[in-house]
This record gives sequence, structure tokens and C-alpha cells, in this order.
Amino acid sequence: MAASDIGIDLGTRNSLVYSTGKGIVLAEPSVVVYDKNTEKIRAIGSEARQMASHLNSGMEVIWPIRQGVIVDYVVLEKMLKYFISKAMGRRAFRKPRISICVPSGITEIEKKAVEEATYQSGARRVYLAKEPIAAAIGAGLDIQKPFGNMIVDIGAGTTNVAVISIGGIVVQNTVKVAGDSFNQAILRYVREKHSLFIGEDLAERIKVRIGSACEESEPRYMDVRGRNMVTGLPKTARLSSEEMRIALKDVTGQVVEAVHSVLEKTPPELAADIVNRGIVVTGGGALLYGMDILIEQQTGVHAMTIRDALTAAVIGTGKYAEVMG
Repeated sequence: MAASDIGIDLGTRNSLVYSTGKGIVLAEPSVVVYDKNTEKIRAIGSEARQMASHLNSGMEVIWPIRQGVIVDYVVLEKMLKYFISKAMGRRAFRKPRISICVPSGITEIEKKAVEEATYQSGARRVYLAKEPIAAAIGAGLDIQKPFGNMIVDIGAGTTNVAVISIGGIVVQNTVKVAGDSFNQAILRYVREKHSLFIGEDLAERIKVRIGSACEESEPRYMDVRGRNMVTGLPKTARLSSEEMRIALKDVTGQVVEAVHSVLEKTPPELAADIVNRGIVVTGGGALLYGMDILIEQQTGVHAMTIRDALTAAVIGTGKYAEVMG
């Protein structure tokens, strides 16, 4: 691939851009601020995220991707153009080849819409990389060999579980339970158990600091401040990692169920490969403490979160044309 070729992972919450020869050149929220009075976009990405909590009634926050599904193609196209232009910089003398990471369950109509939006954004050639394939490539797996690899990619909106062999997906399952679901579970728990109203940003910080998918020998603690739902006044509560494990039990359990369902449908020869090689866990949701431990405990198959879990999909997308070509 030429140095100007790029890979884009359009995530539910964040979008990453990988440029061959440079690595990751852009990481910004997948959000836009729209001015309803002028009918124009006011901000995209990081600037839009900063504006989101300070808007007047004439502005609207738009997340064009929800739970791995594109819900606003017009806004997506404008966001793509912005990200591509920013990633390429002023030295872009020719149109790049662009690989886009898409959910494995994408329909033909959605494929055409994504391709069209990417071409309209300035691409010379467009490749669509299915999310599990991209994550597997980014994780360093040799997916072209005739043996089974299992990948569990936990993003913000969806979790993709797939068994890959000879460059293709043999068995897969996509569930709309992932990082955002973890945040919502924490919000509900804090509201119900502590009568405390907190925002999504704080729920995200709680997840990162003390979120847990499995029991810990030494619990971690965090003081959080929010609004008392009874009095309406500020209140502080001390949360523990054990509480977060309980809060997240249902949603982490759904991720494990998705892994179970794929293992049950995997042909015996490939299943034997997976037992020998283990399960590879990627995506931002994989960084939840003990997520790989929980999968291993519940399946009996060794599971490991890779070091570059957060960026595996975009790295694999950037290398997609080279590996699969």
C-alpha cells in the first residue's frame, strides 16, 4: 500500500484513522454539532464533544452511528470528509485508497451507502473491512492460514464474536451490548443503590477506574459526586469494584453468552484449534478489568486481551488491503 493509503474505524463513540507509514494520525469522537437555525454543521469531533454540554436550544448533537449502525448518512459523509481531510493534511496531492471498518452484519444497502459516502469524501478506491477481520489482523493473527482463530471485539456499541479461518468468517455473532452498555449499567446501579444521579462521562470514568468483570482479592474504591435524587442537593458516595462487578454482571454475562453461542456452532476441527490457541479479546470494552478472565472462567478456554486492544481494529483496517489483496 502507498504511504497515503488510510484505514478508518468509525466507532459508535470514537473514530480512529490509521495512515500507512505513520500509524494512528487521528482519534476523535464520532459526533457532530448541528445548527438548526442556519442548517449547517457547527463542529465535528473533539470540538463538537466539548460543545455538547453547552448548547443553546437552536443546536443539536448528532451521533451518526448508534450501536454499530449508521443512522444518519448525510452527517456521516460530512464527518468522514472532515476526518479524511484532517488525517491527510495539506500534502495530499492525490486521492487515497481508503479501507473502512464495518460491522460484520452490515447489509448490502448499508455497504453501498458507506462506499458512496467514502467515495464522496475523496477516496480513490474503497475497501470494506469487516470488524472481526480487521481486529484479528490488527491483533497480529495470521488469518490466511487453515486453522481457527477466535476474536472477541468489544467496542462501544456492539460486541463482535467470530471464528476466522483462511481469511474468512466461519461463525459469528454480533450483540448490541458493549462499552456503552457497561456505562448505562453503572448509571442505573448508582441511581438505584445510592440514589445518586450522575452523568455518562462520570460513569465512563468509574468504569475505567474501578469497573470489574470478575471478583478481586483487593477491592478498589472511588468517591463519586453527583446529585441526590431525593433532596436534589450535591452528594458524595463511595463505590467499590465489587459493587461495579455486581452492576455489570448482566451485561458482561451477555458478552460471555455471545462467545458461548459461537463456540457451540464452531466445527470440531476449528474448535480444537481455538482450545490450543486461545481466544483473543480486543476493543475498548476489553479493557474492563477481568473481562478476559470472566470469558476464560465461563468457557474453559484461555482468553487474552491484547496490549493494543483499543487500536487493533483501526490498525487492521489500515493493513486490510495489503493482507487480503
